[in-house]
Amino acid sequence: MTVKIVIGLDGTDTGERALNFAKDLASKMDSCELLAIYVIEWSPFTFQTAEENAQRHKRRDEEIELATARIVEPAVSALKEAGFNATGLVRHGDVAETLNKLTVENGGSQIIVGRASADGFTKRLFGSSTQNLVMHADVPVTVVG
Repeated sequence: MTVKIVIGLDGTDTGERALNFAKDLASKMDSCELLAIYVIEWSPFTFQTAEENAQRHKRRDEEIELATARIVEPAVSALKEAGFNATGLVRHGDVAETLNKLTVENGGSQIIVGRASADGFTKRLFGSSTQNLVMHADVPVTVVG
């Protein structure tokens, strides 16, 4: 049976550490697929004019293309070059919610993420995406420091 591990990328060193941890874990399994996901924080609750919404949609598509080219494709290429079966996705949304949803939709059995760092005020008000993911995920979450 193939195990699917989801790696939450964030474009930083912590995301790179999560990627390396996932590679190490996958190398110890007989059959493992890696799914690298980058979620662009996006709130649907912005009130704008029709023209602003059209521009926002265009920016959204541009952000997906940019994140795919700069973050996800290099990660997937490195995984494939190392001999792993790997794919990648980029989506907009709430990071924790979207990462969990995509994991479930794609049959993931575990999520690996890097420890996030938010400034003290922001973290006290909203919590971190990593914290929210750990508390609400439908599968086990490994947080890499």
